[in-house]
Amino acid sequence: MTSRNYDVKDMSLAADGRLRIEWAYREMPVVHLIRERFAAEKPLKGIRISGCLHITTETANLALTLKAGGAEVTLCASNPLSTQDDVAAALVEYGIPTNAIKGEDDNTYYQHINAALDSKPHITIDDGADLVTTIHTKRSDLIADVIGGAEETTTGIIRLHSMHKAGKLKYPMIAVNDAQTKHLFDNRYGTGQSTIDGITRATNILWAGKKVVVCGYGWTGRGVSMRAKGLGSHVIIVEVEPVRALEAVMEGYQVMPLLEAAKVGDIFITVTGDKSVIDEPHFNVMKDGAILANSGHFNAEIDIPALEAMAKKKRTIRGFVEEYTLADGRCLFLLGEGRLINLAAAEGHPASVMDMSFANQALCAEYMVKNKGKLEIKVHPVPEKIDKEVARLKLRAMGVAIDTLTEEQQKYLASWEEGT
Repeated sequence: MTSRNYDVKDMSLAADGRLRIEWAYREMPVVHLIRERFAAEKPLKGIRISGCLHITTETANLALTLKAGGAEVTLCASNPLSTQDDVAAALVEYGIPTNAIKGEDDNTYYQHINAALDSKPHITIDDGADLVTTIHTKRSDLIADVIGGAEETTTGIIRLHSMHKAGKLKYPMIAVNDAQTKHLFDNRYGTGQSTIDGITRATNILWAGKKVVVCGYGWTGRGVSMRAKGLGSHVIIVEVEPVRALEAVMEGYQVMPLLEAAKVGDIFITVTGDKSVIDEPHFNVMKDGAILANSGHFNAEIDIPALEAMAKKKRTIRGFVEEYTLADGRCLFLLGEGRLINLAAAEGHPASVMDMSFANQALCAEYMVKNKGKLEIKVHPVPEKIDKEVARLKLRAMGVAIDTLTEEQQKYLASWEEGT
């Protein structure tokens, strides 16, 4: 669904998309409050924003909020399988050029990225750093106009830190993913629930009694493990970082090397942000019927070329499920082409959790405009004031009140002298 291919058929899609966007908005009270203020104050007036994000109902509400603030917003997808076509059509009707089609090939994907950059953005909003890297490697003529950018996901933050360390980063970035109101909730509760949802929709499996191998025990891995355990699965954690592995043990999970887990697992879920986490040696020892899914940003965590080379036959057995028959007759099932299964086969994170993530994005865009030319060229954390404001607004929307410290208590905590 691109703004250039909008036709009568898309009008029916758009109507469905508008209703779904409206439904998601009901679960995004913090974004709602920000949109009301933005509409009155217009803090982004005259600012061009390009976003490379999953084209979902939640993203639509972020885009509409930025537009309410006066911004000219252009979007493209951050993953070829994550676009909701009805939402893309609706966004075009709302006057937001959207370059995205679910299932687009790699060539079209990068054409859409360049189309989003043709608006000559002042601010970039990424989910995976594709806009930033494209600007720095192929569209460097745009750098002079850019005030700054924001990054939504762990994988993108890793890329940005690498760019900065190499001296290649040319404009300031804000690591929205690292905000406490983002990664503690979005990564854990959002990805945890939506990953299980995507696998369930694709396969209709019963989780109870299954041996589920979770590769990576970061915040996303914690969330996936918690949800699988809650459904009655026996969860095995694979981790390379000793402190995280120790935490997983203390949480009651089995922890073992992947080569051992590969022999016993029924379902494998990668959430590491790395490449070739599951590869040929693991495929060689997996049980007949093992299911492979990825919820990391890129489709590199499962070594698909190795699986393709090993298979004597391949067929699509149901939507988002490809069956690979190996030479010895075993069948392995790859879900969603190895791409983000929570978005490929489901709807991504629930709107309630994206409310906080996208509230951070909106407020960080405003922050960058207010501090134009003042931010050092590096990867910045979300200002603590913004992080706490998002939490405060979310609690208020949930009808939850908390205490505040008295002046005496604040003084006591700030004192180095021994208290009495």
